[in-house]
Amino acid sequence: MGMTFKFSKSALFSAPAAGFLTLEERLVEADTRSAYFQNACEELLQVNKQLEERIAALERSIGLNSRTSGKPPSSDGLSKPNAKKRTKSQRGPSDRKSGGQPGHKGKTLRQAPTPDMVIDHFPVVCSGCGAPLNPETAEASTARQVVDLPPPPPPQVTEHRAHQCRCGQCDGITRGDFPDGINAPVQYGPRIAGIASYLQTVHCIPEYRLGEIFSDLLGVPIAPATVTSLIWRTSDRLEPVTLAIKEALIGPQSDVVHLDETGQRAVGKLHWTHVICSPLLSHFRVSSKRGELLSGVSGIVIHDHWKAYFKMEGVAHALCNAHHLRELQALIEIEQEPWAKPMKEILLKAKTLTENMYNEGGQKDEAAIQAVFEQYDANIAEAMAYHEALPALSSVQTGKKRRGRPKRRTGHNLALRLQDFKAEVLRFLVDPNVPFTNNEAERDLRMGKVRQKVSGCFRTLRGAEVFCILRTVINTARKQG
Repeated sequence: MGMTFKFSKSALFSAPAAGFLTLEERLVEADTRSAYFQNACEELLQVNKQLEERIAALERSIGLNSRTSGKPPSSDGLSKPNAKKRTKSQRGPSDRKSGGQPGHKGKTLRQAPTPDMVIDHFPVVCSGCGAPLNPETAEASTARQVVDLPPPPPPQVTEHRAHQCRCGQCDGITRGDFPDGINAPVQYGPRIAGIASYLQTVHCIPEYRLGEIFSDLLGVPIAPATVTSLIWRTSDRLEPVTLAIKEALIGPQSDVVHLDETGQRAVGKLHWTHVICSPLLSHFRVSSKRGELLSGVSGIVIHDHWKAYFKMEGVAHALCNAHHLRELQALIEIEQEPWAKPMKEILLKAKTLTENMYNEGGQKDEAAIQAVFEQYDANIAEAMAYHEALPALSSVQTGKKRRGRPKRRTGHNLALRLQDFKAEVLRFLVDPNVPFTNNEAERDLRMGKVRQKVSGCFRTLRGAEVFCILRTVINTARKQG
């Protein structure tokens, strides 16, 4: 980004060797100096423009947080914003009071109709005269219950005996077979393996701490390597279930699915955890390539506008509007572009309209839908006019010709996306099966990031695959109650 001038100062401002300059020579020298300063001024203006754009980009990067981008809340740091910013919500204000709403079914601890143990407490003497009392004088009682866990029982040991029998006719010996899975003289059972798999996959507890939990709480000492072996064997047993879940998600009977991916470290390298899910099913898989997408998917896929998803064949697309709201919020707070706030209000208005029409049993309002589309188009036209009136961005002087399209501002790129993918952005408004956001997939991937924060990475690729298999089964089981 340095400046290069065509003329040297020594040649311009040095005194003549001898004699005086003629008028013509002085005019030539004045023209030369004028050209030098004009060239220097133009280069300085260009450098100043580039620096201003660079400062604006750096200020934008610093200003982005979890409310204005896809960054997680943990990246906001420990500094607390002021109360006005901290209470902002993409949902907007509501006329309802805070707390539980009318008709909400609360959960509270209630007394059991048939307690497991009853302990009676009788007064010994009369509080009035001091006369002795006994249970025969009782007339009424008040009950209070304590809910607690029983002491953990000792481990249940089941012994399998394979007997050998001698035939009375041929004198041959036949040995009985052990059941499938009974392979060692002593081994742990499927319940211990299931509990270990659940605690590690859902609650991200490392193997050595799982061994301490089993030893301290249940009296079953297990080595960390044995815990790993039990978890891996559980995943082998459940692998056919994950294949069935995947087939159900990509098959023709699946109308709407959510797609997303996130980075995951395994064996010291960057891998990717992909999820395809619906409100009742979830399937996870690990891949060394981000663009290694599932084939055979049908119906409508909801995603965050990653361009690789548009290469999928035989599907329709819907875009996550939670991403759009955050990007618009960044344009409102940082660049302060005038079209961003009205567009955000249009999307939120469309979301409310959808909830009234589809979620509460209302009728489809074609006139209201058409009004939203018209407001959307008008706002996009305003955004395009705003950006076309701005001066073009400068390109960095690298000595090479810039390839590809001209550089555009962040808000201009977002406006073009909303214009080109209008049908995908507003698909939720015309199809009741399409949600407003891709939060279904975002929620499913969240525990993978928690696991990464706890453990850092997977030491083997097999460990990452086991996590995906178990997470598939557990997520699906939870979604189905």
